Amino acid sequence: MSDITNGAVAREFHFTGQDFERIRKLIHERAGISLSVAKQDMVYSRLARRLRATGLRTFAEYLSRLERGDQVELEAFTNSLTTNLTAFFREPHHFPLLAEHVGKLGHRPVALWCSAASTGEEPYSMAMTMVDLFGSFTPPVHILATDLDTSVLQKAREGEYPLERLEKMPDEAVRRFFLKGPGVREGHARVRQELRDMITFRQINLLDESWPMRGPFDAIFCRNVMIYFDKPTQYKVLQKFVPLLRPEGLLFAGHSESFYHAGDLFRSRGKTVYELAPEARLRAHRGA
Repeated sequence: MSDITNGAVAREFHFTGQDFERIRKLIHERAGISLSVAKQDMVYSRLARRLRATGLRTFAEYLSRLERGDQVELEAFTNSLTTNLTAFFREPHHFPLLAEHVGKLGHRPVALWCSAASTGEEPYSMAMTMVDLFGSFTPPVHILATDLDTSVLQKAREGEYPLERLEKMPDEAVRRFFLKGPGVREGHARVRQELRDMITFRQINLLDESWPMRGPFDAIFCRNVMIYFDKPTQYKVLQKFVPLLRPEGLLFAGHSESFYHAGDLFRSRGKTVYELAPEARLRAHRGA
């Protein structure tokens, strides 16, 4: 059955305002994402693929299946609506700041968390930064890389990327950190095994009541994630970051994100880098 939106665009599946509201409720509950009305066409396009894959004929049928608790399809639904825009050394000003911060810690084991790893470019960029800082492919650093989307995490674990994804990196860096040739598909390059060994990839939902890791972390990257959460959801996530950071730890946010509504938890150091607020630092110190 086709549907017509705005009197012009014919749709393969009937899609109503009520369907959209049910989707908004589900994705907010599962991933904290607040969908605006302007996202209706995007939502239809991404979920229409799931209707075709499941053989269902209407969004109402599909949503009923989700609401009955089909865990396999709920995961596919969440993966479909999760945005995974990323790049190597995206927002490049953060990586020298990370190196400066870690360099002040001495050579004790360093723990970093990339909380929205997507297809892996961000945690691998963190790993490359640590290799350069310590002058070794086996620095005393471990990186936890997590994401809600299981499909992108699998790509991140594989560490293989089309060559065009590396075009903005210096040629010297590509030669040092990536491998081509036997065992790598034509037109692709794979991250060196030493970098992959530095990183543990895990599926984690930032909205879960508890997280399996204990910390403490010297820095947490949570970039371009909070923009999809409303302010109360952001605050809850930031609250849970506090006990996982070392007292001197840093939180790196995306260029369009600000946490001034959580001033009791974090204060800005500029350039979308945050440190624990004094009271939160005291609590973190007691737990360290």
